[in-house]
Amino acid sequence: MTVAVDTYKKETCRYCDEHLPEPFLELGAMPLANSFLTKQQLSEDEFACPLSLTFCPKCFLVQLSHVVPPDMMFRHYLYVSSTTKTFHEHFGQYAKEVREKLSDVECPLAVDIGSNDGLLVSSYQDQEMRALGVDPAENLAEEANRKGIITINKYFDAEVVTEIKKEFGVAHAISGNNVFAHIDDVQSVCKNVVDLLADDGLFVIEFPYLVTMLDDLVFDMIYHEHLSYISVTALQFLYDRYGLDICDIKQVASHGGSLRVYAQKKGGPYTKEAIVDELKNKEKERGCFSLETYKTFSNQVNQIKSDLLQFINEAKAEGKTVAGYGAPAKSGTIINFCELTQDQVTYIVDDNPLKQNHFSPGAQVPIVSSTYLNDNPPDVLIIFAWNFAKEIISKIDHLREKGVKFVVPLPKPQLI
Repeated sequence: MTVAVDTYKKETCRYCDEHLPEPFLELGAMPLANSFLTKQQLSEDEFACPLSLTFCPKCFLVQLSHVVPPDMMFRHYLYVSSTTKTFHEHFGQYAKEVREKLSDVECPLAVDIGSNDGLLVSSYQDQEMRALGVDPAENLAEEANRKGIITINKYFDAEVVTEIKKEFGVAHAISGNNVFAHIDDVQSVCKNVVDLLADDGLFVIEFPYLVTMLDDLVFDMIYHEHLSYISVTALQFLYDRYGLDICDIKQVASHGGSLRVYAQKKGGPYTKEAIVDELKNKEKERGCFSLETYKTFSNQVNQIKSDLLQFINEAKAEGKTVAGYGAPAKSGTIINFCELTQDQVTYIVDDNPLKQNHFSPGAQVPIVSSTYLNDNPPDVLIIFAWNFAKEIISKIDHLREKGVKFVVPLPKPQLI
């Protein structure tokens, strides 16, 4: 694999501009998590970039030390929100919650940043809101527009804000789900949000919670797209710079444990809920402001690598076959950090047809459909998409009759 010259090392914090120290966790040079390969690409040099975490001593943001140009990751995107029933239900509830908070606003406008295939936008429409999406992925924007979901195929910049205000007016809800943490120049996004947001509007973002990553050792949420690992404390530090206040937070189950954070312009109409300060206090007690916490986390992650390799190698030594289920971005982090190969994991099943008949980044494990799994069941099936384990197993539970053992990999391999 080769490291591209247009990646760069981040010298200052993306939230507060403080000089960043050296990383506390090094996962090695890795390919992009969603850069699945065609058969023709297997013999070509594969892009890779260091995957390392550092910690800002001023605002306490945990962040990647190296940045990949966003066009490499987002102009053509293979992850789609609509693949799972879980996310259909999740975004349906999400849109209902937003609409209830805006109950006093007649026909509010909702703008979803990084709208993917438009699942949340359509959920807003189901709540009788005017809604549109903004997404840089050409393939996803084209598909969403084809389905009648208005999607602007651009990054969320000042030009897009001007375009939206001119055609639709100000937004009463602006959302960004598992996208806010993906943005390097996040300060510009905050400026643009404030410009587009109505004075009584809400800015809503959802992201995997830093405390969850530390408590549950889910290091697989670390990948190049995911630049920031956010705490409430760090987020409010950023928001203070742009006249935004966190007013409510919901703890949600997606990605193993995420936060849905509601913010408004300072002086806005919404009451600050007690959970905001409760979580800040929890972060302090958890040690989120101390470098020692992250050094301990680094040691634990390296132990996970040792445990998973031992589990797989013991299974192979006993003559067992091992395969995987789910090829989300997180699977690439586990597979490549543990230096797994096709000799250890024979294939990976994924329900997204855009990934099928491709090969995983780095390890180059074939991605297949569930039909292949039924015809070629392994002895051990590692659920790499562990946050969807319940839904996945409900579909393939019949394989237990064939002797298949289901395993989740984190925080250590365990049967489910």
